[in-house]
Amino acid sequence: MPVPRLKASPDLSPNLQALPLVREMLARPGQLQVEVHTLDYVTVIDCGVQAPGGWEAGRLFASICLGGLARVELHWMNFGNWQWPAVEVNTDHPVRACLASQYAGWSIKKDKFFAMGSGPGRAAARVEDLFLELDYEDCPGPAIVCLESNQLPPPEVVGYIVQQCKRNPADVYILVAPTASLVGSVQIAARAVETGLHKLMELGYNLGLISSGWGICPVPPVAADDLAAIGRTNDAVLYGSMVHYNLRDEDANIASLVAQVPSQASRDYGQPFGELFRRYGDFYSIDPFLFSPAEVWLSNLNSGRTFHAGSVRPDILASSFGLVV
Repeated sequence: MPVPRLKASPDLSPNLQALPLVREMLARPGQLQVEVHTLDYVTVIDCGVQAPGGWEAGRLFASICLGGLARVELHWMNFGNWQWPAVEVNTDHPVRACLASQYAGWSIKKDKFFAMGSGPGRAAARVEDLFLELDYEDCPGPAIVCLESNQLPPPEVVGYIVQQCKRNPADVYILVAPTASLVGSVQIAARAVETGLHKLMELGYNLGLISSGWGICPVPPVAADDLAAIGRTNDAVLYGSMVHYNLRDEDANIASLVAQVPSQASRDYGQPFGELFRRYGDFYSIDPFLFSPAEVWLSNLNSGRTFHAGSVRPDILASSFGLVV
């Protein structure tokens, strides 16, 4: 089975472990340039819709998305003749932090509102088939939902989220950031490890063999609108991210797998994501195997050998990011 079953545990609960990070946001909204609202007892934190947001808010947003089970840091990343800000993530609980929490798998639609939901609250709502495979429901307590949207959720959407999470309204926290915002850029770039895990799952690999993940990805400059931002944020992962996983397997299995993992294994590799979207007209026609990190390292803890495939593409990134280098 490609996805290991997870057991509920308070010290590994994404919602319980992320709650102190949410409280940090609530304690210093002015410093983080976020705005806090209360709607029918639910706490809504605006991280880029009307509030400006910032680098530290983006780092915290990403950490919350990962259920407090990963370290998130901001660094510079070297692309040869130029450097660029990047977000680095490492976790010793990759499936729990990335798939049971961070993965943006909850499509929230109600009336004219639409957002992709991620974060630890997904493990309370359990509306996705993935949680049937994980056989996981989070411990009782808070539910923290992270929305990628350029709108704050209206009352009917907030009520829907509360209902799906099966929590008291006062225990529900909703964070919102548009794709075209600094927080949006940071939190999406922080998904390189998760993107690689999801690709491995799609390839049928047993994720229970993976013990840890580490990744770095450039943070794309904020685009003029969400459609352009979707192109840039995808390009950052597809052509700029590097991930490393520690695992325990047979060398022969890893050797036959590694070349299939990075984005260059896709038939659509080599074109900026915005051009692909214009060509196909929708996301679903794009090769799903494209959604992968640019460069992958797999270290076998059994043999001590490390396998590698893929490479970053500074040329595509510079064009996508609108850089003059």
